[in-house]
Amino acid sequence: MINQKKLVDEVSGWLRVYDDGSVDRTWTGPPEVKFMVEPVPAHHEFINGVAVRDTVTNNNLRVRLYLPEKVSNEEKLPLFLHFHGGGFCISEPDWFMYYQFYSQLARLARIIVVSCFLRRAPENRLPAAIDDGFSALLWLQDVAGRETEEPWLEKHGDFRRVFLIGDSSGANIVHEVAARAGKTQLKLISVAGGIPIHPGMMRSTRSRSELEKPQSPFLTLDMVDKFMSLALPLGSTKDHPIACPMGDSAPPLSGLKLPPFLLCLAEMDLIFDTEMEYYEAMRKANKDVELFVNEGVTHSFYLNKIAVDMDPNTGAQTHALMARIKQFVEEH
Repeated sequence: MINQKKLVDEVSGWLRVYDDGSVDRTWTGPPEVKFMVEPVPAHHEFINGVAVRDTVTNNNLRVRLYLPEKVSNEEKLPLFLHFHGGGFCISEPDWFMYYQFYSQLARLARIIVVSCFLRRAPENRLPAAIDDGFSALLWLQDVAGRETEEPWLEKHGDFRRVFLIGDSSGANIVHEVAARAGKTQLKLISVAGGIPIHPGMMRSTRSRSELEKPQSPFLTLDMVDKFMSLALPLGSTKDHPIACPMGDSAPPLSGLKLPPFLLCLAEMDLIFDTEMEYYEAMRKANKDVELFVNEGVTHSFYLNKIAVDMDPNTGAQTHALMARIKQFVEEH
């Protein structure tokens, strides 16, 4: 008789973990939203003003590149090193939800996006995803020094203007990679800024916003709790420095060498209060941090193509977010 593997944990719609250690990430939520979590193939020709290709770095990390059209040989474009969200447990950079936003952002802000395929928990608990994010930054340095080849970046990239950008848990990676970069003698590249969008900053005690703000398709209390329990080092709580960099267990923010940050929040985000705690702690530590809040929208709203298209406020707030990111790049 064949032993049936047993389900030991699940996050509704997104993830099932079995007793043999296997993980099933097949989408089991509403079928009408499945298109948002399906991969978009790379296309080397320009479609809607952007070309996309996938490559593997010299330190064996998969990355997806977005190149905007009308790049003259003389024009050098800032680089966005992008870390995807998903509670460190789900999602891939080639999903439609990222493709539709970051291809538009590449075109609008005149940037090259380098989006990393990060190792995911629970198979690879933290700090694996942060190690991957930092490896991608070191790869950019190798490309700048011609120690490895990447024609799009060599020809069109401005390595003195590298911006770290991330969604949700990817925004936590922005903070961590920026902190590591501040301790590293980076040659030939400069981290010009960090753009954490709706970071997964939290504590082990429930905040008021967690109790009072609406749960959304991209963030429920179940996701907040389960993803962190699957992702953080075994035995850790949400007070771990990766989840709570403003907490007592984390290195003092004042001791970190960080670039200018644009912290982007959503007014109706479930974890808004702890995200604001992070902002206040950064201010108190005299860090260069600007705050931008989108009104009347929830966590990762701009990735939800259905809401962006159907709801006028979500569409307007998405355009406002892109415009603010573009402005931040132009100022740095």
